[in-house]
Amino acid sequence: DSGTHLCVIDDSNEHMLTVWDWQRKSKIAEIKTTNEVVLAVEFHPTDANTIITCGKSHIFFWTWSGNSLSRKQGIFGKYEKPKFVQCLAFLGNGDVLTGDSGGIILIWGKTTVESTPGKGPKGVYQISRQIKAHDGSVFTLCQMRNGMLLTGGGKDRKIILWDHDLNPEREIEVPDQYGTIRAVAEGKADQFLVGTSRNFVLRGTFNDGFLVEVQGHTDELWGLASHPFKDLFLTCAQDRQVCMWNSVDHTLEWTRLLDEPGHCADFHPSGAVVAIGTHSGRWFVLDAETRDLVSIHTDGNEQLSVMRYSVDGTLLAVGSHDNFIYLYVVTENGRKYSRYGKCTGHSSYITHLDWSPDNKYIMSNSGDYEILYWDIPSGCKLIRNRSDCKDIDWTTYTCVLGFQVFGVWPEGSDGTDINALVRSHNRKVIAVADDFCKVHLFQYPCSKPKAPSHKYSAHSSHVTNVSFTHSDGHLISTGGKDMSIIQWKLVEKVTLPQNDIVVDVGATKVPIPARENAVQSPAPLPQPFNEMNQNESVTGSSPASLESNLEQSAEASEEQSE
Repeated sequence: DSGTHLCVIDDSNEHMLTVWDWQRKSKIAEIKTTNEVVLAVEFHPTDANTIITCGKSHIFFWTWSGNSLSRKQGIFGKYEKPKFVQCLAFLGNGDVLTGDSGGIILIWGKTTVESTPGKGPKGVYQISRQIKAHDGSVFTLCQMRNGMLLTGGGKDRKIILWDHDLNPEREIEVPDQYGTIRAVAEGKADQFLVGTSRNFVLRGTFNDGFLVEVQGHTDELWGLASHPFKDLFLTCAQDRQVCMWNSVDHTLEWTRLLDEPGHCADFHPSGAVVAIGTHSGRWFVLDAETRDLVSIHTDGNEQLSVMRYSVDGTLLAVGSHDNFIYLYVVTENGRKYSRYGKCTGHSSYITHLDWSPDNKYIMSNSGDYEILYWDIPSGCKLIRNRSDCKDIDWTTYTCVLGFQVFGVWPEGSDGTDINALVRSHNRKVIAVADDFCKVHLFQYPCSKPKAPSHKYSAHSSHVTNVSFTHSDGHLISTGGKDMSIIQWKLVEKVTLPQNDIVVDVGATKVPIPARENAVQSPAPLPQPFNEMNQNESVTGSSPASLESNLEQSAEASEEQSE
C-alpha cells in the first residue's frame, strides 16, 4: 500500500498494538499484545494482512482485517525457545526470519492446514529450519537488495553475509573500541552501515573494513558551548567525552576523554581555549584547537553547573552546587587563572549566571528560584536593591529567571520545567529548552505573562541545553536520555496555510548533529514576532506568518505553539 499504514507497539504494561492511517492521523485498529517485552513489529511485505511482533520468549503472527486484529502464537516445538526474539526479516518467498538471544536464526514458513468445515484452509507459520549464526545474540537482520542477508551479532561483534540459501559467505568483525553491533543497513554499492552500542555509525565493506561516519555521546549531555566566531560548538557529557563539532560540515573535529563527567562549558572570547566544569568541583581548560590540557582547577567538591567568561575574557565566573560563585582573573588569552573572589549569599545551588558588559555585575539563579545580583569590583557583594539592575543590558542572557524573560514560563509550571534558555546574539529572540522534549522560540524581551511562542519537536527526552551559533544562523539543542544533538536552522519568515504543519523530511535522527536539507547559504537574521501570534492552538488558527521560525535541519516535525 506504499506505506499508507503505520503499526506501533507502545510501552504500556499491555504493549498495545495499534494500526494507523498516518496521513489522516486516524487509528484503525488496536489490541493488547502481551505483558512481556516487545522488541520488534513489522508488516509482512507481501501479505498485507499480516503483522508480526516478537520479544521476550514469543513471536506472534497477527491477522489484520479492518478494525480487528487476531493473534496466532508461533510454536517453537522441538526447537529451544529463546529468551528473546530480537529482530525480524523476510525472504523473497515470504518466509519470516527471526534472530534471537541464543545466536540462532529461525526460518518460519507458512503451511496450509485444514480448518473447521465451511471456513476453508488456514495458513500457519511453522519453523522449517534453524541456523546457528552468532556467538551471543543476533541483534539485527538486514535483507539486501540482491536478496542476500546481513546479520549482526552482539558478543562476537561479527557481521556475516549469507547467500540466497542462507549459507555464510563473508564475515567481518567490528573493532572492540566501537562497541557491539545494534543495527545494520545496506549502503551504496557493496557498502553497509553499522550502528553500535557506543553510538558510532560506521561505514564499511568486507574488503576494506570500517570508517567512522560519525559518533555520538553515550550518556546524558548537559554541557554545550558555541565558539565565539567559528562554526564550531562543543559538548560534554556524563560519558566523560568532550566533543568539538563543526556545524557546517556536521563532522566531529576532535574528541577527548576527561577523568570524570563534564557538565558545563564556555569558550574564552578569544576562542583559544574552552573551560569545562565537572561533577566533582574540578574544572579543566583545554586548547580549543589541539584539545591539549592547559590547566586544572578545583572549587569545592560538588558539581559545577555553569562556566561563564566576561565579554572581554578577563574574568571567569564558576557556579557550583555548593551555593557559591567563584571568580577568577584571566590572562594570557585564557591560559592563566588567579582567584579573585567568591560570591556568597545563595541558599541553594547555582543554576545559571550572566555578566554585564562592563564586568561590574553578575546576575545569577539558584535551585530555590532566587534571582540575585552581585557587585564584583566592590568585593563580590550582594546588591540588595534589585531594581538598580533591572535595566542592565546583560552580555549574555542564559538565566531562566529575570526581568526580561519571565514571560517564557507557562502558567502553573514547575520551577524545574525549563532547563536552559539563551538569547540570540542580535538580541531579538530567546530559545528555551524544556523538560517535555520541546524547544521553544520567544521574542526578546519577553516580560509579559503568557508570552506567545513557537514550539518544536525533535528530542525524545528532556532537552538539557540550547545555544545559538556565533552568527545566529543556527540553534543547537542537546538531549538528556536520548543523548542527541539537534541542529536547527533559523528561518526569517515562513508562511503556513491554515492547520498545516511544516515538515522538512531528512535523515533519521541519530545522536549526532542533524544533517541539513536546507540551502547552505547564510540564514537571514530572525525578525521579531508578529503581535498577532497571541494564542497557542493545537488544532486550528495557525498564524499565517511566523516572523521568527526554526526549521529543523534534518528530521522535522515543526509544531505550532500549543
